Amino acid sequence: MTIAPKFLKELENTEGVLVRKLNEEAARQSEIEQISIDEKTFRWMINEDAMATEKLAEGIRNFTKDLEKLEEQMAKRL
Repeated sequence: MTIAPKFLKELENTEGVLVRKLNEEAARQSEIEQISIDEKTFRWMINEDAMATEKLAEGIRNFTKDLEKLEEQMAKRL
């Protein structure tokens, strides 16, 4: 997971109690059905979800753009 710098700054400046929302014991007690899938099934499922497919592709493209910007900045400093 990547977190935008503005959100990291916001987290840094936030004070208070952090309450754990997810934990293993609660997951075991939930009524959500556990599924096991292989890569082929995962790829089919994500392909069937247009938003998931588009957002994943958008995220990869944006990550690549940011990586290229970082590489350019680093090249200037070397």
